[in-house]
Amino acid sequence: MNEKTSQNVLRVSVVIPTLNAGGELDSLLSALSEQHYPIEEILIVDSSSEDKTADICRRFEKARMISIPREDFDHGRTRDLAMRSCRGDIVVFLTQDAIPADGSFLEKLIAPLTDPTLAISVGRQLPRKDATKAEAFVRDFNYPPASFVRSKEDIPRLGIKAFFCSDSCAAYRKDIYLKLGGFEYPIKTNEDMFYAAKVLQSGYRIAYTAEAMVYHSHNFTLRQQYRRNYIQGYEIERHRDLLGGASLDTEGLKLVRSVSGKLLKEGAVGSFLLFGLDCCARWLGNRNGKAAYRREARHVGDK
Repeated sequence: MNEKTSQNVLRVSVVIPTLNAGGELDSLLSALSEQHYPIEEILIVDSSSEDKTADICRRFEKARMISIPREDFDHGRTRDLAMRSCRGDIVVFLTQDAIPADGSFLEKLIAPLTDPTLAISVGRQLPRKDATKAEAFVRDFNYPPASFVRSKEDIPRLGIKAFFCSDSCAAYRKDIYLKLGGFEYPIKTNEDMFYAAKVLQSGYRIAYTAEAMVYHSHNFTLRQQYRRNYIQGYEIERHRDLLGGASLDTEGLKLVRSVSGKLLKEGAVGSFLLFGLDCCARWLGNRNGKAAYRREARHVGDK
């Protein structure tokens, strides 16, 4: 897309929270500099990195950095600070390890947000080259190749999947964000999911935009997977009312069946067994996180 001066063109800001991103940030900023759609600014919110993150940032004209103490980072508060500091009409959140797949990524991601009833556009995450077989199939399950739009009317049918959102690759209309009060904080994780729930409950819609792709995946250890799902379970239980009591269990079983079936079809028995252990870590983490919140809530209620 050529540079335009029309008042109808939406200004786009990109936000990237970072911590010791020296091994990844150059690739991400280079990919952003090659986007066809003009970027108003790139705001990097850095948690006091100790590597070359700041030096890399200075090499890119449109990038500016806000540095915060590492202990002050909060998934909701930090992103809310960034959102409110941006000039763009649309604010795109990326993580430091999410790399746009092509030069049209940004243009495709924000395209649905020209509709004022759409508050969020979520991009598709493709597995990186180093992804395990199981992780690649998990990405395929969570990020299918077909785009769709969700509304409040879809919640009974989709359950917790209706609120699916990932700030590893998502674009937000800033006017709606400010109107609805933005991300909640303090919060341990899933600020994106709970804001998405607020969006749908308020009558706005969310687009899943499969044409806008980034490479992003993780090969978590069992300990990392347990911890990740522990805090997710904790926060989902804490926000049970906002989510209408929707559970992860049904969607989790669908994922297990889908990934297990594909692994067995390929004869990847070793990967299947490792995925089984991974699922156990997920389930235990989620269960124990929920239980931890319930204990805390009972303790507060007993005071």
